Amino acid sequence: MNRSLGDDHAGHALRTPGRPHSFNRYEIKYLVPGELLPGLRAELAGRMDADSHGADGGYGVWSTYYDTRDLRFYWEKIEGLKFRRKLRVRHYGDRTNVGDDTPVHVEIKQRVNRVTQKRRVAMPYHLARDLCDGRRMVEHDPSQAAFLEEVLELISLLDLRPVAMTGYQREAYVGRDADVGLRVTVDSRVRGRDRDFDFAADAENRLIVPARLSVVEFKANERVPYWLTDLAARLNMSVVRVSKYCQSVEAFGRAPRSIFHIPASETVEV
Repeated sequence: MNRSLGDDHAGHALRTPGRPHSFNRYEIKYLVPGELLPGLRAELAGRMDADSHGADGGYGVWSTYYDTRDLRFYWEKIEGLKFRRKLRVRHYGDRTNVGDDTPVHVEIKQRVNRVTQKRRVAMPYHLARDLCDGRRMVEHDPSQAAFLEEVLELISLLDLRPVAMTGYQREAYVGRDADVGLRVTVDSRVRGRDRDFDFAADAENRLIVPARLSVVEFKANERVPYWLTDLAARLNMSVVRVSKYCQSVEAFGRAPRSIFHIPASETVEV
């Protein structure tokens, strides 16, 4: 790597949490072969509730990630910086139906030590593009002003641009009773592309994680309950340090494949 991650006013001035929808949590990721999923689903269904949006096999999650010319955010993840972040625009559902007025989320996801923080604002897709690609302030509720100003400053000072897109099918489970705040997601058919970043673009998406593998994530406000870590141990689930964004960057040759890269099939999907 031929750049410094030293003192950087533009980078360090933009780290104050905003007031829109936000939450902190701990996250643990696993890479799970397809043959283990039926047993995992059965165990989760016995102790958790299915996400209300995840009926009939789950829902699509599509994200466009922004980064600098030298992939600053990518390298922050690879190098394991205690503070790191990503800027993305995210759509939940079928990407082929996305239009100008479809609701999407503009989101900053950041890691502070071991805690993941997410802050986001929902808006129509055309306004998200005006903000992130057109680099201009858009109509907003006064309560969203600080966050949107932070996003715009981040994009302008660091000269961010779309770098990668990821998409996958998500099943989600939410905790109940003593496990309120717990969430488990199962992400399958993890795909990506490195161009044509409009969600509805008629473009090919390559599998960036082999189809036989799913990314399972445990997410908790304070700690992951013992019964869930015990389940992971019984199923011999392997903890991984994987980022779908980094996986997409490497799969398309934007950066050398790191030690965290999951070798992927070359299969192309739409």
